[in-house]
Amino acid sequence: MKPYIKELIVVEGRHDSQRLKQYFDCDTIETSGTGISREILEQIRKAQETRGVILFTDPDSPGNRIRNLINKEISGCKNAFVQKENARTERKVGVEHAEEAILKEALANCVTYTERPQETITAQDMYELGLTGQENSAELRRKAGRLLHIGFGTAKTMRSRLNCLQITKEELRKVLETE
Repeated sequence: MKPYIKELIVVEGRHDSQRLKQYFDCDTIETSGTGISREILEQIRKAQETRGVILFTDPDSPGNRIRNLINKEISGCKNAFVQKENARTERKVGVEHAEEAILKEALANCVTYTERPQETITAQDMYELGLTGQENSAELRRKAGRLLHIGFGTAKTMRSRLNCLQITKEELRKVLETE
């Protein structure tokens, strides 16, 4: 018997839906790419009010744009992430290419973003921790994103996600010191 997921899962396309339904008893909404219509946004808003929503977009630039747009428009959505290296073929990247164990881990580690007026991580903190302005900054951000289950992004994107999750500089330092 497949595990049931209460929340509605927002994905980019039908192949993502098919892949998730292979392993989970779930319902999905497909954005059909980055050009999300008002109608789709309203479906997501209604689902968030009634069942909750998990955003599960591809680990690439279009996927991040979709995720950011929905998170700005609709508050309280959970976010599931897969690492790019765990969701790819030789030529393509996407949720549809991730294996069952990777999908289960991503959904088990959903995070909810909230808007907060006060930062826990500043641009200076990012620099001091080596997450920006260093030769290996991208690799450190990739490591932090993987260990915190928040995905990879630019320094600005990563800082925004860390602040939304209220991760402190000390907590982030501990994560970076692991492995």
